[in-house]
Amino acid sequence: MKIHFYLRFSTKQGQDLFICGNIPELGFQNKMTTQPVLMSYKNQDFWELTVELASLPVDPVQYYYQLRTEDGNIIHEWGYDREIQISPRHDAMQIFDTWNHAGEYENAFYTAPFQEILLSSPPRKGGTKTPKTCTHIFKIKAPLLHGNEAVCISGSGPAFGDWSMENPLVLKKEGNWWAIELNISGNSFPLYYKYGVYDVKHKSLVQFENGPNRTLLADAREGRLSILHDGFIHLPNSTWKGAGVSIPVFSLRSKDSLGTGEFSDIRLLVDWAHKTGFKLIQILPVNDTSATGTWMDSYPYGAISAFALHPLYLNLEEMAGKKHPAFFKKLKKIQKQLNEMPDVDYESVMQIKAEASKELFDTEKESFLEDPDFKIFFENNKSWLVPYAAFCYLKESNGTVDFRKWKTNGKYAKLSVDRLAAPSSKQYDQIAYYYFVQYHLYRQLKKSVHYAHENGIIIKGDIPIGVYRYSCDAWVSPELYHMDMQAGAPPDPFAVKGQNWGFPTYNWERMAKDSFQWWKNRFAQMAIYFDAFRIDHILGFFRIWSIPIAQTEGIMGHFEHAIPVHRVEFDERNIYFDKDRYTKPFINEAVLWEFFGPDTETVKSLYFEESGQGKFNIKEFVNTQRKVTDYFEDKTTNPLDIRSREALMNLISNVILFEVEESEGKQFHFRFAMESTSSFRYLDWHLQNQLRDLYTNYFYRRQDAFWKKEAMKKLPLLKRSTNMLVCGEDLGMVPSCVPDVMKQTGILSLEIQRMPKDISREFFNPATAPYLSVVTPSTHDMSTIRGWWEEDRSKTQKFFNEELGQWGDAPYFCDAWINKAIVQQHLHSPA
Repeated sequence: MKIHFYLRFSTKQGQDLFICGNIPELGFQNKMTTQPVLMSYKNQDFWELTVELASLPVDPVQYYYQLRTEDGNIIHEWGYDREIQISPRHDAMQIFDTWNHAGEYENAFYTAPFQEILLSSPPRKGGTKTPKTCTHIFKIKAPLLHGNEAVCISGSGPAFGDWSMENPLVLKKEGNWWAIELNISGNSFPLYYKYGVYDVKHKSLVQFENGPNRTLLADAREGRLSILHDGFIHLPNSTWKGAGVSIPVFSLRSKDSLGTGEFSDIRLLVDWAHKTGFKLIQILPVNDTSATGTWMDSYPYGAISAFALHPLYLNLEEMAGKKHPAFFKKLKKIQKQLNEMPDVDYESVMQIKAEASKELFDTEKESFLEDPDFKIFFENNKSWLVPYAAFCYLKESNGTVDFRKWKTNGKYAKLSVDRLAAPSSKQYDQIAYYYFVQYHLYRQLKKSVHYAHENGIIIKGDIPIGVYRYSCDAWVSPELYHMDMQAGAPPDPFAVKGQNWGFPTYNWERMAKDSFQWWKNRFAQMAIYFDAFRIDHILGFFRIWSIPIAQTEGIMGHFEHAIPVHRVEFDERNIYFDKDRYTKPFINEAVLWEFFGPDTETVKSLYFEESGQGKFNIKEFVNTQRKVTDYFEDKTTNPLDIRSREALMNLISNVILFEVEESEGKQFHFRFAMESTSSFRYLDWHLQNQLRDLYTNYFYRRQDAFWKKEAMKKLPLLKRSTNMLVCGEDLGMVPSCVPDVMKQTGILSLEIQRMPKDISREFFNPATAPYLSVVTPSTHDMSTIRGWWEEDRSKTQKFFNEELGQWGDAPYFCDAWINKAIVQQHLHSPA
């Protein structure tokens, strides 16, 4: 049996196409390894490959294509739904395929939320009768058909019905494809045809697809079967639109909650969303953040486990169930008190839920551990559940989440943890308690998600870009993180010293060795509960703002990975180079007076030492921001101490370059906002201009292609690992390569009216949004429409006149008609 593959694809010079499949002839070696098979260039429109099967496979042959670009990047086509059934009736097969670009709009409609909820439909029966002898199989995708519609085909020649509009040939639905088998022997080739939409209820043609006729060149020969995967039907592909609501679960507090919104309260929001016609509910991260046992753990983006759910959202009454009707009654008084508070009393809620759930576990533990449903849950989740439960036990018994300070098991070892968590161990009950809590959280969230699906609503989750520095994930796999670095964001008008989130940065090189398995596992865990998800700070997959652990302010960071400035570049540009002058804080008498004024002489002896030529160095005990923070931790009342702390922090960042570690003084990163430093101001104007040009090149020119390549190593592979709808939070200092990568990968962008990506505009116009995007007036980090309207009268006035197109003075309060106008702008956008 010979199979001839033909892929319609127009390549550029230096590009190659490959095919991968589940049989040895298509590169299959084992479940973990497939060696792509190189195809041959046929002409400007096609690449080809012929393989001869040693034996006929019993299972369908599944395959997909890869493109190797001229710069060596590998791009996969989207989907895993190409398959052919090999039959002994044929001695040859021809397969004509169309490349499925991941960024095609239609691919979004084949993700789980659309196929299972939003566009789900009962199986359709019927279709044109299959001939006894089949020479050709035609397959097409058409995701946006209505309930009574099916795909049809018509064209030249008797086999195609001679362009009949009254009786076109109707296709059958097979998985994602519409398919029809035809016998086209005896027809003259080439033939021309089109797909169309047929109303099976009224038995009438609705319309033919747009564009020119399709051409069939593959004639009919005895013993040969031709299969045509014709891609997507040529119909408008941007007609589906949906609206939703974004809200933290803790904000859904109801009369049945205990001091905070709980997973069970999502059902109440579903009822409201269903009545309003919303299709989606988006929530903030719901992973466990219980690091310190204080209100600081309420920050939802500092997860101690990327897999475990937060006990905050546990509904104790549902946990107790009908077997313990009196259990929750004793909590009614405190429930009423907590629910009447204006804000969530995080610490009290967590304490009450911990005490009550432990009491319930002590009552239930024997029957719980033998529960068949729990055993299934445990088997499916033990890879993360056992380490997480052990981590929580060790955290509590050692009184700290910082595993470096634990008496034992500070370094994770699987055998040791398995012994610790063994059912025969003395601490097993304390560890199994965390199984109990996670099992009930799983059941309660799944119940609410199921309820949403029954009402035609999907749930969108949120994946934080980082994990807590002393998280279970960092304990189990420290090699996946740069524990000596901190993730953050560069300075902007809202945070002039940048942001330091404290998370360790990812060791992408190590993660790549197992094809980013940790991220794939994370996505798989999300898919248990969610239909779609937002990748928080997707820019981190391009580059991350990385701050050394010795520093505390974001201003001390640089982008990682980034192409540094080489020492040679200064010589090439005739720039005077003095490593100490550029990389060490510039401090002279004038600078000291600038920071300390009349206290200069006092602080000079305390914190500085002369280095010659009227210059000073900061003494070693306060020469990093971390040391300054520690030294002044208890010195909070003396005004001079307060000023000294702030001045030292600023002086430490008074540099122009950061030296790349282990580069032997040959590579450097520019300090962000270099021109704002006194170090820069004390240079002569000519040197300033020279450095300014190199600074601009470093931040805004040289990095884009490099950052694009970095993102393309990760995002396409990760997106292929899930069938959820993937959205990216692409806000902040956005490199110019980001929109192109988002389009190529089919990841939805985020467009916010008050945060335009075009720096020349003050507001984003929803009417200009791309179709694959999420448009919104604001995010959870911003004020509501009504709150924003009253914040800044000048901005409100400009918005009123320019964006809403209204004359005169803007109303002081956000009247209902204004709210409606803003919402309508978003509803009418192309997104």
